[in-house]
Amino acid sequence: MKKVLIVGATGQVGRELARAAWPAGLRPVILDRFGLDVTDVARVRAVIAEQAPAVVVNATAYTAVDKAESDAETAFAVNRDGPRALAEGCAAAGAALVHISTDYVFDGRKDGAWVESDPVAPLGVYGASKAAGEQAVREALPEAHVILRTAWVYSPFGGNFVKTMLRVGAERDTLRVVADQHGCPTAAGDIARAIVTLCDGIAAGRRDGFGTFHFAGAGPTTWHAFACAIFDLAARHGRKVPQVEAITTAEYPTPTTRPANSVLDCTAIERTWGIVPRPWRDALAEVIDELLGKEGSAP
Repeated sequence: MKKVLIVGATGQVGRELARAAWPAGLRPVILDRFGLDVTDVARVRAVIAEQAPAVVVNATAYTAVDKAESDAETAFAVNRDGPRALAEGCAAAGAALVHISTDYVFDGRKDGAWVESDPVAPLGVYGASKAAGEQAVREALPEAHVILRTAWVYSPFGGNFVKTMLRVGAERDTLRVVADQHGCPTAAGDIARAIVTLCDGIAAGRRDGFGTFHFAGAGPTTWHAFACAIFDLAARHGRKVPQVEAITTAEYPTPTTRPANSVLDCTAIERTWGIVPRPWRDALAEVIDELLGKEGSAP
């Protein structure tokens, strides 16, 4: 029985990894930030050495995108220094690392989907800290890591766009949602299943699938269209459907500039690992069903 040490138990992906179906030969050991603070370098190394996992999964991150602009020290401590400590601990223990990253490492100015080899050019502190975390992993564990970039993550857990829309949609008759930012909504449960596949292959001795990969829900959309799809599905559970007005990014200013194009090309992970992202609408329907239930109960 081989161990997979998962850091970040309370996040969206961490929660999904906790309830994922793991192969019989793997045993997940899941720690929250109280069990392992990734900014405590000595503790990180000690825990990895003690657990002796085949794979470590870093599902923890500082994700408060706007707050990061005024809290850069914490963002870099969690998103850059934490991954470096995990990678160094893995190197010392002979373990591999699966590290979750983000579309925010790109500036969003490309026409078409982003591929793994496109140059990173983050627009804000959050993206810069995540890009620095990627580089730290590559430097500390050059031949035994998978960096998995994803985007627009949602789930039945924690705070995310889907749950926010359901909440404010129940309170208001009209919502204004940005329609000029493009991306691929990604269910955390789908990310978890992809990570299970990665860990299973790595633990079995596969060494030809390391590197950086993109994984996101299949099919591009906008935040506005995403919101409309949420309410269409919620209506099946008897939920009120508000009017959703399309607005521009300029009409909804935020401390951080969001990438206008966050669409990720996922052909590399399909070609290398056989992991095929499913249409985001299919995954969304499952999450809405779980949140609202058969009787249309509130989330």
